[in-house]
Amino acid sequence: MIMTVEKNRDLLVFSPKGIHCPIADVYIDPWRSVKKALITHGHSDHARPGHQTYVCTPLTASVLKHRLGQKIQVAELPFGQHITVNGVRISFHPAGHIPGSAQVRVEYRGEVWVVTGDYKLHGDPISEPFEPVPCHTMITESTFGLPIYQWSDPGIIIRDIHQWWRECQETDQLAVIHAYSLGKAQRLIAALDTHQGPVFTHKSIEPINELFRRDGLGLPPTIELNEFHQRKDLKGGLLIAPPSAMTSDWLQRFGPISDAMASGWMALRKGRFRQTADRGFALSDHADWPGLLTAIRESGAERVLVTHGFTTPFARYLREIGLDAQAVETRFLGEPAPDDQAGADAKNDQE
Repeated sequence: MIMTVEKNRDLLVFSPKGIHCPIADVYIDPWRSVKKALITHGHSDHARPGHQTYVCTPLTASVLKHRLGQKIQVAELPFGQHITVNGVRISFHPAGHIPGSAQVRVEYRGEVWVVTGDYKLHGDPISEPFEPVPCHTMITESTFGLPIYQWSDPGIIIRDIHQWWRECQETDQLAVIHAYSLGKAQRLIAALDTHQGPVFTHKSIEPINELFRRDGLGLPPTIELNEFHQRKDLKGGLLIAPPSAMTSDWLQRFGPISDAMASGWMALRKGRFRQTADRGFALSDHADWPGLLTAIRESGAERVLVTHGFTTPFARYLREIGLDAQAVETRFLGEPAPDDQAGADAKNDQE
């Protein structure tokens, strides 16, 4: 819990361009062009083109230059360091969502707000662990903000993926697992036992792998699939491809295949989200219900603004347990459902 101060309920406001700090005239993950944008991470719904200056962590800076072009103006702000703009102290803190992802802490005259961006509390081999940041007001995502979403230990999920891969090898099927190109794919690669077989990647994934390797993340070797590969070249292997490839004719020439989806939506075992692939693995880069509640509790926030996801029921629950909470509409996507092909393609195209 942090010291009570006189509240400024307009320290951050939701404007037509995005989350705005009027005192410093900076925006956080704005969805329209602005002069200065604080970027939580490199997914396309949070890092859009057209801003005059981007401020982000060093690893996110590499992602932005890859996605948006080397000529963009980027100012790097490492975790735990701060800048001060017109008396507003701004710093980044690990969000645990993907490598380089950050929460944004904004402080003015003793009052502290935190914008979480996307985040998760479960650890993974490559992302900086989530760091609780004490604050008065928290702006949190709620992608999986219902009690039915409670993740298993990621180690168990990875074990199940290896077992499915072995079954594919025994039946001479190519194992194809669909995962977003930025973050989820690399998390899988870092966790897989490459002694079991070669790991192949889609052309949208391998450039991100190389970027992360250059920035010091320890990813094992992978092989980018190209037009010269034949089915025999992939024997015993596992292919990681984006969700947009699920209905693509491109995969058919490598058949027979067994495909799987790695997504938090796979927790709905009997739901419609399980109809898009042979297997589903509930591996998410977003906080589950207990994770959301833990993050809010550890922040000590008295006021919570809930964005993208199950905003209305989650905010209602927070009010029931005594917090000043409300849902706020934004243009962030969270994690598109795997059978929402338009949403998945839109997100993947920018990753």
